[in-house]
Amino acid sequence: MNKKNFNKGVMLTSLGSFWWGFFGVIYFKYISFAGHIEVLIHRSVWTTFVLIITTFLFSKWSIFIKVISDKNKLFILFISGFLIFINWGVWIYAVSQDKIIEASFGYFIMPIISVFLGNFFFKESITKKGKISILIVIISVLYLLILDFKSIPWVGLIVAASWSFYNLFRKKINVETDIGLFIESLYLLPFVLVAFYFISINNQNDFSISNPSLMPLLMLAGPMTVIPLFFYVRGVELSGLGPAGMIFYITPTLQFILGFFIYNEQFNINQLVSFILIWIAVFIYLKDIYEKN
Repeated sequence: MNKKNFNKGVMLTSLGSFWWGFFGVIYFKYISFAGHIEVLIHRSVWTTFVLIITTFLFSKWSIFIKVISDKNKLFILFISGFLIFINWGVWIYAVSQDKIIEASFGYFIMPIISVFLGNFFFKESITKKGKISILIVIISVLYLLILDFKSIPWVGLIVAASWSFYNLFRKKINVETDIGLFIESLYLLPFVLVAFYFISINNQNDFSISNPSLMPLLMLAGPMTVIPLFFYVRGVELSGLGPAGMIFYITPTLQFILGFFIYNEQFNINQLVSFILIWIAVFIYLKDIYEKN
């Protein structure tokens, strides 16, 4: 692998991960006054709009047409679109309801769950250390289930499951990330526009021509979704999946730091024990990736 390209890939992947973990949290926390439903609507609508522009800019309409001509890919993208919508919705809810630490739990365990799903659905081999990581994740969840049911990070588990299964379905069809997300967004667009219509007629919307200064702020939800995605995906292409998998942990680490130190979210002793177990699993998982690469 070309060292210059590898270094560029590491930089881009790091930038994407940092963006998600830092700017993403601060931005979505800042606009949470609009309510998680309206924020989810704007994220869906303006992501679609941004992807229309990028498809023009990068001349990818021929790729788009080729994908929508394949019924199997269209069906799978419908399912993955539903999963990404759940992921976005739960994440936005977490940020607005002071559950950022819970959400970070999900992103910590997501790659490890993906290892398990890869083995189950694609018969990908799991190393001994990979199995240990999966076992520790299970123990961390069972620990809360048995000792402190109220502390189970349901938000994190839904975030992890939706994102892991999303990646699973996307892996099955091998569609370019931005084009796939564009089609998924088009599936979601009619539903979110109907939802926006209903909140508008009930005067529950913050996005309005009567408040023009607020409109660009909410429209930023699109670029805030697409820009880090482009950075991260391009970084993966240049540096490889292994290094990118390690770098991704910048995201949940920053989420945890912001949730605990900046937004003063509650974090009890049982959650701490569970997180320590997760961090041990992550360390074993990353060490395994490093040794294989």
